[in-house]
Amino acid sequence: MKLTGSEIFAEVLIEQGVDVMFGYPGGSVLNLYDALYKYQDRITHILTAHEQGAAHAADGYARATGRTGVVLATSGPGATNLVTGIATAYMDSVPMVAFTGNVGTSLIGRDSFQEVYIAGITMPITKHNFVVRKVEELADVMRSAFRIAQSGRKGPVLVDIPKDVTSAVCEFNPRPRWTPPAPAVPDATALAQAAEMINAAKRPVIYFGGGVAASEAGEELRQLTQKAQIPATYTLMAAGVLGYGEELNLGLLGMHGCRTTNKAVDEADLVIAIGTRFSDRVALNPQTFARRASILQIDIDPSEVNKNVAVDKWVIGDVKTVLRALLPLVQPAEHPEWMELIRSWQAQDYRPRDDAYSLKPHQIIGSICEQAGPDAVYVTDVGQHQMWAAQYVRHVRPRSFITSGGLGTMGFGYGAAIGACTALAGSRRVIMLTGDGSFHMNLNECCTAVSYELPVITVIFNNQVLGMVRQWQTAFYGRRYSATDPHRKTDYPKLAEAFGAQGRRCTNLEEFRQAFAWALEQKGPVWIECVIDKDEKVLPMIPAGGTLDDIMMS
Repeated sequence: MKLTGSEIFAEVLIEQGVDVMFGYPGGSVLNLYDALYKYQDRITHILTAHEQGAAHAADGYARATGRTGVVLATSGPGATNLVTGIATAYMDSVPMVAFTGNVGTSLIGRDSFQEVYIAGITMPITKHNFVVRKVEELADVMRSAFRIAQSGRKGPVLVDIPKDVTSAVCEFNPRPRWTPPAPAVPDATALAQAAEMINAAKRPVIYFGGGVAASEAGEELRQLTQKAQIPATYTLMAAGVLGYGEELNLGLLGMHGCRTTNKAVDEADLVIAIGTRFSDRVALNPQTFARRASILQIDIDPSEVNKNVAVDKWVIGDVKTVLRALLPLVQPAEHPEWMELIRSWQAQDYRPRDDAYSLKPHQIIGSICEQAGPDAVYVTDVGQHQMWAAQYVRHVRPRSFITSGGLGTMGFGYGAAIGACTALAGSRRVIMLTGDGSFHMNLNECCTAVSYELPVITVIFNNQVLGMVRQWQTAFYGRRYSATDPHRKTDYPKLAEAFGAQGRRCTNLEEFRQAFAWALEQKGPVWIECVIDKDEKVLPMIPAGGTLDDIMMS
C-alpha cells in the first residue's frame, strides 16, 4: 500500500509496540502531527510544556517499564531542547528513540529558518543517529532505531526527518515487531575462572549497578548472594534491585554510601562487579579502589573492562544470562567471620538525629515510605535530596527509584515523574522528591501533570540555597558561598494553585505527616513544601578523589 512518510511514521510506531509518546509540535513536524491526529485512537501523545520535559518524560517512561521511550520535537530549538534529555538517557543506558523534524532536504545547509545539524550535535550522546534522506528509507531506519535502542547496552537513538520526507509517498510493507534475539552464551572458560575466584574467596563482596536492573537480573543476583552468602552493595542506578532490609544488602556504595559498604570493598579479597562501570562517584580513587582484592567484572559492554579500574578477570555478556550460567558453578558457602566483621562496622555507621520540632530529611523520607507503602515509585531531581533519597528510601522493588545518575541533571525529576506516572497508569503511586534549586528548572511541567490529571506527589526539600554546591563550599572552599543563595521568594502552595494543582507547606514532622496523608487522597498533582535548615548535610561523605581514610561523618 502507498502511504505518506507521516503515515509510515505512525504505522511503524504501532508496529514497534509504541502506544505512548511525548513531544511538542512545530513547523517541521506538522505532517507527523497530522498523522498522529488520525492515529490518536492507537497512539497517545502527551504534550509537555517544553521539549526537555518531553525527553525526560520519555526517559522516565522507559526506566519505569523497560520499554523504549519515544519523544518527538520539531527542528532547530525544538531539537536542541532535547539534547540534555538525550544525554541523560545516554549516560544511564536508557532505551529511547528521539525523532526530530528538519527543514526540507533542498533547504539543508542553507542556514534556513529553524535549521540545525542535530545529527552532528547529538553524535557523542547517542548510540547511533540517522538522517532520513528519502521516504523509501524511513520505515527501515525507524525499525533500526528501535532495535539499536534495545540491543546490548541500551541507550538513546535519534532519527532526524526532513519535512519533505514526511509528505512524500511510497510503498509501505508492514513487518512484524522486532524482538531481541536470545543473548549469546557466555564464554565457558571465563565462567569457570569466575566461579573459581568466587569459590576461593574468604571475604567476597558483590558491587552491582544499573546493568542488573536493565537485564531484569535481580532474582539471579539474589540467588548468588544467598547461595554463596556474599554481601552486596549497589550504585545509585541499582537501588531497589535487592530489597531494603535483606540481610546481605549492605546499602549504597561510594561518595555518599555508608562507611560499612566502603570499608567492605576496601577490606575484601574479592570484589565481583556486576553491571557497573566503576564511576568516579564510586571508585573515587581508582588507584586505591578495592586495593586488597582481586576484581571480577561481569558486563555486557566490553569497552567498560579496564576502563576506569584495572580488573583481574571478566565475563562479557547479558548479566541475567551470565548469572544463570554461573550459578551452577558456584559452591554453597558461608563466611561467618567476614559477616561478623561487617556487622561490627555497621554498629559504627552514621546515624542522623531525629527532631520532632523541625523537619529532618531522613524523617521526611521515612514518613513517606510508611504512608506510601512498598509499591511506590520514587523519582528524584539532583542534589542533596537525591542523596538523602538514595540513603533513606526503603527500596523494595526494581524500577522503583528513577534518578539521573551519570549526567546529574537538575530539572530531570518532574518530566521523568510524568513519564513514569503515564506508564504506570495509576497502578503504582509516583512520588517526586526535589530541592528548591532543581525544581525551579522545570517546575513548568506542572501544567502537563494538571492537563492529564496525573497524581504525582511532589515533595520539595526547601532550604532556600543550592544545597549540594553549598555543602562543598562549606567543606572545601572556606565557607565562601558564591552564587549558592539565590534569595528566591517563591510561594510554592500558591504557585501550585496557579497551575491548577494543590499545595501545602510544612515546618515540622507532624505537619508533614498530615499533609502527605492528605496528598495520597487527591486525584491530581500535589506539591508539599518542606522547610529544612540550609545547613543540613548529606553524610557520610568521601571527597572526590579521596579514600575511606578521608570519610566525613560530621
